[in-house]
Amino acid sequence: MTATGCPKPAMRSVELARTYGVKLHVRSAFTWAPGTWVTEEASMENAIISAVTHDTSESKMTVSGVPDRPGVAASLFRPLADAEVNVDMIVQNVSAEGHTDISFTLPHDQTARARAAVEAASASLGATGFVADDEIARVSLIGAGMQTNPGVAATMFETLSAHDINIEMISTSAIRISCVVREAQAEEAVAALHAAFQLDMAPEDRVGL
Repeated sequence: MTATGCPKPAMRSVELARTYGVKLHVRSAFTWAPGTWVTEEASMENAIISAVTHDTSESKMTVSGVPDRPGVAASLFRPLADAEVNVDMIVQNVSAEGHTDISFTLPHDQTARARAAVEAASASLGATGFVADDEIARVSLIGAGMQTNPGVAATMFETLSAHDINIEMISTSAIRISCVVREAQAEEAVAALHAAFQLDMAPEDRVGL
């Protein structure tokens, strides 16, 4: 959740805790409430959708008209790595007439140096152009067992479609499905998915999930 928009606790602390098996105690700085213990959880047989998150701190960059040949992606992303740009989601379109488009997301505050790196790489690769888009949001569905329940992705996509929310990029993992949408529609997307997956109910009371 910290990697997909939840601001607390810091993502780096969660990474270290997971790596070294450290239990995390998350508490409020303003009350004496007991807070929440975050520990490793045993695998569960059924998929449990635990949260919907959104992140509006990213931009999307698209490089168009890239020659479709071996080594092109490496030539594009090596300069980005050298410029210390943290690339997240990557999508390459189906090649048309020997050329393709490559899109990726990155943090807002790294867009300027990414633009400089991509501009130089695009010129050397013979790309037809590139564009940066700051008005996107990443909406993510978090849960255990994503790969064992194909209906989760279908329900997510159907829900967004029903609200006329276009999906621009998709990425998946064992515990997460993320979609890039327009930033102006992020809150609507979160509310719609929250309702579709009955997240206001206890897991055992949810129907068909």
